[in-house]
Amino acid sequence: MKITREGTVIQLSFFSTWFPINCYLIDERETFTLIDTGLPFFYKGILKVAHNEGKPISRIILTHGHGDHVGALDHLKELLPNVEVIISQRDAKLLRGDVTLEENETPLPIKGDIPKKIKTVPDRLVSDGDRIGHLRVFETAGHTPGHIALLDERNHSLIAGDAFQVKGGIAVSGVFKPLFPFPAMATWNKHEALLSAKKLEQLSPSLLAVGHGRMIKNPIQDMNKAILQAEHKLQRIKNEKKNYEKNHS
Repeated sequence: MKITREGTVIQLSFFSTWFPINCYLIDERETFTLIDTGLPFFYKGILKVAHNEGKPISRIILTHGHGDHVGALDHLKELLPNVEVIISQRDAKLLRGDVTLEENETPLPIKGDIPKKIKTVPDRLVSDGDRIGHLRVFETAGHTPGHIALLDERNHSLIAGDAFQVKGGIAVSGVFKPLFPFPAMATWNKHEALLSAKKLEQLSPSLLAVGHGRMIKNPIQDMNKAILQAEHKLQRIKNEKKNYEKNHS
């Protein structure tokens, strides 16, 4: 495990060289907020870092319901029974293993590892604009229907989950990167992911912290580059579809 601190954000990166899966401890002065829990066995490393820092974990926020973000949840809740568990109202369904779509959602299959044996029931369901400690919630559908990102309003650090990836090259969720293709393979809706990426860019974050890859300080230029690439790829797909329909009509 690699530990990196930037201001109020502590990144815990497991398998940091070849397949980074990140969790984050957010310093709330007296306690920590944990964002995402990683794979099931990550709980020991998370608790060790919090113990060494001398602060308890008071809440756990899940950016979305994929297994590499919620895997250690049950272990942590068992050892920290008073911890508050928070997820978006929409992705609470994924936490229950329910992949059915809602009536207003684009009929595309929800992809990725959806765990079916999570026992923990969230204590709080959040939506766009809600505040959790010093963190503001932003709904960022795309990777999953109920994906959220968190902005630390003290310093504009953005914990973006899988709305962006950095490993393999910065990219909006759904844009295939050959050196690290997994976030793209697990993305539900590329169009929604692009809209969410633009929404996050407008926040002008001072730090971008993602689920896979290193943290980036002053990330606006990198985020813009990723957004332009995603726009280009989606437009190309749209044009190819249009040409196919024209030639086969």
